[in-house]
Amino acid sequence: MELLDKLNWRYAAKAMNGQKVSEEKIANIIEAARLAPTSSGLQPFEIIVVKNQAIKEAIRPVAWNQSMITDCSHLLVFAAWDTYTEERINKMFDLTNEIRGFKNEGWENYRQMLLSNYPQKDAEENFNHAAKQAYIAFSAAIIAAAFEGVDTTPIEGFDPAAVDKILGLREKGLRSCVLLPIGYRDTDKDWLVNLKKVRKSTEDLVTIVE
Repeated sequence: MELLDKLNWRYAAKAMNGQKVSEEKIANIIEAARLAPTSSGLQPFEIIVVKNQAIKEAIRPVAWNQSMITDCSHLLVFAAWDTYTEERINKMFDLTNEIRGFKNEGWENYRQMLLSNYPQKDAEENFNHAAKQAYIAFSAAIIAAAFEGVDTTPIEGFDPAAVDKILGLREKGLRSCVLLPIGYRDTDKDWLVNLKKVRKSTEDLVTIVE
């Protein structure tokens, strides 16, 4: 299967060569993230696409000085909502009604259930829940990049507060949760490039309950 071949090909690139990825491929990767499933369909996050080299240079020191930050083509920052609010929930439900062209009683009851639940929770709990949804889209982006023959490096090793400040995320009600440099591997500098992929066997990973 082509997709599985691509997933066997991909790895977390430890060095990138600075080559630019086409805007078409980037758009496809972002679209895959946009189409990813999220809890209640709320999509409680945004994706910041950093093309500006100066911004990447500013982020690198607060991301353990990892070279992929500056040597990538595009840096995707997945930033989750800092909390759930009535306005944010209503906006997504209203969008659903607008696109589908009708209101559904069950859907409206579900809206009221969320409105009576999420906004009353602790903001940190809500952020953690939203961040989990961002990770689903993050995974979709990684898979889409592999399908496009483009390298990525999932990065959690960074100072979120510092990245938030550089990008002005807190003012937008967002908090960065994970970074994704997108580019092409530097085969001369990447120590990982020729090493075999290591994963648990299916037997060790999967339990079948019949």
